Amino acid sequence: MSERSKIFLVDDHPLVREWLTTLINQESNLVVCGEAEDAQRALHDIAAMQPNVAIVDLSLKGSSGLELIKTLKTKAPDVAVIVLSMHDEKLYAERVIRAGARGYVMKRETTKKIISAIQHVLQGKLWVSDQMTAAFAEKFVGGQQGASESLIEHLSDRELEVFNLLGRGLETRKVAETLNVSIKTVQAYCARIKQKLKLSTATELLREAIRWNAREADD
Repeated sequence: MSERSKIFLVDDHPLVREWLTTLINQESNLVVCGEAEDAQRALHDIAAMQPNVAIVDLSLKGSSGLELIKTLKTKAPDVAVIVLSMHDEKLYAERVIRAGARGYVMKRETTKKIISAIQHVLQGKLWVSDQMTAAFAEKFVGGQQGASESLIEHLSDRELEVFNLLGRGLETRKVAETLNVSIKTVQAYCARIKQKLKLSTATELLREAIRWNAREADD
């Protein structure tokens, strides 16, 4: 029997990690070698275990999945990262691929799609949905973005993280702690977000962030 490829799980929900472990270990060529609920533990254990693939959620306990992907690209370039997230792929797939991930799967997809994504990435291929493949082709071949692009798509990766954390109910101080930046830096991000989203006040920003976050959760 050939050696099984090692998969490492990074998700802050124990039930998701347990479900993924059961699913992945059923495959004859795959095995879950470890798991973590935050970026700090993930970086430590991935360095020790040297998995072939890391499956990473974007919303982690006290940390940013997107920043973890960027760090892994530098510190563990041989580890292929697949993002498994509830967040809309239209907004995040291109961002995570640019950050260094090799695939993006939404949590609402079937278990078959998750396994297919892992197998494709192990073969050195990228994995995104058929819809995102078409969108990438339109953008990069045609050199244009679709007319339906929302204002939120204009936010930088860091601005989007701040917007997401605000929508999850975190106060400015907690956002700063989570992203390991100063409160003034978060306030500067908020000012730029308001400008890009054409919002006038902090209250409008908070209301829009909460509304967007709730919509993401319902999709």
